[in-house]
Amino acid sequence: MPARNDINRGRRQVDVVGFPRAEPVEETDVLVVGAGPNGLGTALELARHGVRAAVVDAATEATLVRAGAAGYNARALEIIANWGVLPQIRDEWTFPPEWNTGNLLLTSLVGHQLGGSAHRSFDLGRAPRYSVHSALRRPQTVLQKVFLDRLAELGTPVSGGWRVEDLAVDADGVTTRLVEVGTGRERTVRSRYVVGADGGKSTVRTLAGITRSGAYATERHFRVVVRTSTDASTLLGRPFVPGTAIVYNDRYSGFLAALNETDWRTYAGPFPLDHEPDEAELVARVREAFGFDVELKVVSLTSFFKSARLADTFYRDRIALVGDAAHVRTPGGNLCEGFGDIANLGWKLAAVLRGEAGEGLLHSYDQERRPHNRRIAEYASARERAGGEVYRRIKEIGVPADDDTGADAVRRRAEIGELLGAEHTFPLGVVFDERYDDSSVVWYEPGQRETEQPWDAHAYTEEGRPGHRAPNGNLDPFGFTVYDRLGTRPALLVLTADTAAVAPFEEAAEARGLELEVIHLPDADAHQRYGAPYALVRPDAHVAWRGTAEVDAGAVLDLALARTPVGTERSLVEAVAS
Repeated sequence: MPARNDINRGRRQVDVVGFPRAEPVEETDVLVVGAGPNGLGTALELARHGVRAAVVDAATEATLVRAGAAGYNARALEIIANWGVLPQIRDEWTFPPEWNTGNLLLTSLVGHQLGGSAHRSFDLGRAPRYSVHSALRRPQTVLQKVFLDRLAELGTPVSGGWRVEDLAVDADGVTTRLVEVGTGRERTVRSRYVVGADGGKSTVRTLAGITRSGAYATERHFRVVVRTSTDASTLLGRPFVPGTAIVYNDRYSGFLAALNETDWRTYAGPFPLDHEPDEAELVARVREAFGFDVELKVVSLTSFFKSARLADTFYRDRIALVGDAAHVRTPGGNLCEGFGDIANLGWKLAAVLRGEAGEGLLHSYDQERRPHNRRIAEYASARERAGGEVYRRIKEIGVPADDDTGADAVRRRAEIGELLGAEHTFPLGVVFDERYDDSSVVWYEPGQRETEQPWDAHAYTEEGRPGHRAPNGNLDPFGFTVYDRLGTRPALLVLTADTAAVAPFEEAAEARGLELEVIHLPDADAHQRYGAPYALVRPDAHVAWRGTAEVDAGAVLDLALARTPVGTERSLVEAVAS
């Protein structure tokens, strides 16, 4: 058997990921439009909850080496882990893993380090504080390949080559008219709900009459994948290559990230909105990131605009939007936020379809995710402006040539490194502070809004407040965690030896025909982190309620599942709290 390194080193997967050319189903519970990572991820999340779903896409394939998303944060990996595909994604090595030391700040691929540090540690005892995951880099089409394989195992139908032409919503569901690309054949699909995961130019969003708000860009940028004639180790004459770098010099600023041993994701821009750069112009721009005269070929090109646009609602009349269909913004992390959309929406669709929840639960998807994404978009725009100002300052200082090792060059690099050190701080709040401030299905505590710390992109205080991401932690000495136990129904977390609240919650759930998971963790540290002896945690790992046994358990469950008439939830909370 070949060694693991032999299996992965130099392996470039198939050139394209093909979508099945199956005939669309006639009827399903949820029709997902779009076979990108968010669309396929939606189908996987729904399958986890036992919901029948089907996926359609106008495209018939996705190019594997593509200038799309490539990095996934800890929160996104927590969600993907629920689908049982994380080991397969990790095994799709795109470059030798020993190249991956985190984001280094360099003057060029062969130049000087300005900042950043290796993220890896050989110490197996080290673990991230807030999650069992850290981050992962893979091209987004690797995710599509793995997701498609898993959906095939699950029997979830995916049909490539079918374009959505019309949506007709009625009291019982949605009729979607599809046209086969190339032949013009028509088919209709009847579903209870439709999820639009069809990108920034979403047809579903347009047909649903959902508008967007936000600023338009005044310039155009490009993500460019370039290919070298041989692997990077050979080009550099050394075995170690920094696989992920952010390059700053007088002619280039942006990522230089390996997708495999010969293909690199780079940036080019800004350009006028109507300008179409040719390959020679693009290569000349991105060669500055490499720092030496290397032969490059453009193999993928996608344009992007440094702006933020948000759908005016994420849910309307049985139609939900996820990912780019719901929100686009300055590059960085939009796909990860799409996975957050999926986790929030999936369990809610399942609960409504099972008859366990009221329709208001689906409206809470918009109440929770749209303000969260607006907050992230505002941060991204501010960070982009700040980054532009830092780069302007760097160019004023002047980045010395890589072969300049004089005292003044050393001083200037150190000065630039200090500037970048302040700019490139880890956004803890962006990754982990996924709080929902104003939801009709969260049991907020009296005075909670007044005592909340303002959301901060670079800060995070882990606490089990209602509406916040639930703190994770070990249930046993062998690393089995609270998140491992969270399933497809709300869970009552018992953080005390006193189990007085358990029977009332179980009885209230049984009376309502609900399944309720009970997780016992009488641990002092867990109690402190949740701030209460009991907490009701949703399948998307958010706290719906926390408190004591002196509560109406039925009222808590009714609120969390929108089982009370729309508009009465606030008065219910106030009445019980008083």
